[in-house]
Amino acid sequence: MLIERVWAANEGRNYHYLIACGESGEALAVDPLNATAVLDRARELGWTIRQVLNTHEHRDHTGGNAAVVAATGATVLAHAAAAARIGDITRGLSGGDVVRVGRTVELRCLDTPGHTRAHLCLYGEAAGSTPPALFCGDTLFNAGAGNCLHGGDPQLLFDSFQGVLARLPRASRVLPGHDYLARNLGFTLDREPDNEAARALARRCASLGGEHIPILTLAEEHDINVFFRLGSPAILEGLRRAGAIARADPTPREVFLALRELRNRW
Repeated sequence: MLIERVWAANEGRNYHYLIACGESGEALAVDPLNATAVLDRARELGWTIRQVLNTHEHRDHTGGNAAVVAATGATVLAHAAAAARIGDITRGLSGGDVVRVGRTVELRCLDTPGHTRAHLCLYGEAAGSTPPALFCGDTLFNAGAGNCLHGGDPQLLFDSFQGVLARLPRASRVLPGHDYLARNLGFTLDREPDNEAARALARRCASLGGEHIPILTLAEEHDINVFFRLGSPAILEGLRRAGAIARADPTPREVFLALRELRNRW
């Protein structure tokens, strides 16, 4: 499995991904808003885009579909429940479905609602010692979680984090739909000022543009992402001081929802 991250160079700080078969050169384009950037990079690499996959229906993830299809004849894949909102979908997907790219690549669809009610992540295991890859759209960001303000549900987002993402191998590479790392690390340090892993990463990435942000792993996310750190004493104490939680012994769901609500206003 070959992976190329493509920087959209836009205000929304979008990432697109090309996933290719090393034997055939056939490729899948994930969330290609900037169609020109995606097509140009595939051409430079000698890859042929055969499929497009949208993680969810928001325009900043589907806006380049038509141009990529016009240039390549690619088929378009998306969550079956989002197909009507996206339009011109060739194949509707559900959690557990497999997407094949060329002769060697298999990607498993993970049903991860929350940011929207119909959202897919893709999970792929690579050959040899290369770690797995998680293409997580707007469910999981580096050091953050997707908002639920435009058709989503934070209760479902919690279920996706705890019931799906937290169960994946910690070595998995995290490949989100946007670069919001600096801002999200700021929120982590506001909630958990003694988080030295987050502070060190913030220093490391302070001068980097979005196209140069390092690819993190789920293990690193568990160290720096408050939405995985629901039992942190510092986070719990800060939420109490902020009046965001009232009970002395809140559940993980209550902590997650309080953090998501605070992040909406931060």
